Amino acid sequence: MLPRQFRRATRRDLLVAVLPALLLIIAAFAVAYYFVKPAPPKKIVMATGKREGGYAYFGKRYREILARDGIVLELRETDGSVENVELLTAEHSDVDVAFVQGGTAFAANAPDLVSLGSLYYEPLWVYYRGRAIDDVGALHGKKIAIGPFESGTRALAVQLLAVNATVLPPTTLLPLGGKDAAEALQAGAVDAAFFVAPAESPMVEKLAADRTLKLLSFGRAEAYTRRFPYLTALMLPQGVFDFMGNIPHNDVQLISPTANLIAKDTLHPALAYLLMRAATQIHGESGLLHKAGVFPAPLDGNFPLSPEATRYYKSGPPFLQRYLPFWAANLVERLWIMLVPAIAIMVPLFRLVPPLYRWRVRSRIYRWYARLKEIELQLDETPHAVTLDAVLERLDGIERSVNRIPTPLAYSENLYSFRQHIDLVRERVHRALDVDSKKSA
Repeated sequence: MLPRQFRRATRRDLLVAVLPALLLIIAAFAVAYYFVKPAPPKKIVMATGKREGGYAYFGKRYREILARDGIVLELRETDGSVENVELLTAEHSDVDVAFVQGGTAFAANAPDLVSLGSLYYEPLWVYYRGRAIDDVGALHGKKIAIGPFESGTRALAVQLLAVNATVLPPTTLLPLGGKDAAEALQAGAVDAAFFVAPAESPMVEKLAADRTLKLLSFGRAEAYTRRFPYLTALMLPQGVFDFMGNIPHNDVQLISPTANLIAKDTLHPALAYLLMRAATQIHGESGLLHKAGVFPAPLDGNFPLSPEATRYYKSGPPFLQRYLPFWAANLVERLWIMLVPAIAIMVPLFRLVPPLYRWRVRSRIYRWYARLKEIELQLDETPHAVTLDAVLERLDGIERSVNRIPTPLAYSENLYSFRQHIDLVRERVHRALDVDSKKSA
């Protein structure tokens, strides 16, 4: 068993060799941790719309899907897209994501917002009474329900009426939307009503079935899409609502913005991917106005796509999220980001540790070679001035000192090799003594 001082020296050598490597690895972990996103929050807030509207309905479906992965989605009822954008951009608002109608807001006015993609078409439906018309300009002087002040319906209606010089008196614009607007129109309290809703909306089908009302077919649909790029011209086929009743009784040309999922640019990337996966499940099926697989899609040009959305539409969900539960995928991804730079440093460092340890052990012996070389130089340069007995004493002292050097067994050959070199110099001194003694005789 090695003496205690030898064991202490060995541990000290290992510590000196390994400690710098450990410190560098810890520093690498610290730097990586600084750039790693924190764990995603367990709760996010989504602004939807009116309780009876499509946004509220879809919000509930998102909430159900996110709950499966342990994420609480709080739904915030609002008056519509305009209010949703205001909530997203308000300084102290807790809203993280919202449904926003295309054309309601633009990145120039909300630079901190990004798009997660377009979800579905939500056409503008203009139901009216009276003679047949083919454009909203013919509603001049009428009483029109265009939606609440904070709604996307009102924002779009005002733009279309304005380009047709129909927005000012004697036209009367009323802040009625949804169910209230439909009831007012059917009761004859208004002449026309604007609705922005998906084609599958029960309210849209109910109004289409009312024989006292007409659905406006936009004769200049293409012109509107050129003037307002966020609009798309769509054809509603004859009889699509009811084949037996042939509703609508002819093809109807519609113009449509898209419903978009807009988020703060601070939304955690893992939650962004989770929302887009939910969007694919909810909106990926075919509808009355689009085929399966069309949505979600990067169609919204009003806000830039988030980096996560760009990657999602290019290559799908992240690899880990395809095969692991959400929490496990997120944990592995965060750990992997931290481990990569650490491993990149660990591999070369641990390759340097053995040579460093070997050099430290051998250096205790190697520095005595300077003393040995000094004695040899004295024997060569001034052989008569050297007291040979004193040289032997110095060699004996060097040998005693070297024998006390704590050396691991794996490196003992260096110690014995040095002792052989001492013996070589000692033999040389003895030969010199023999020569001197012969001369004296």
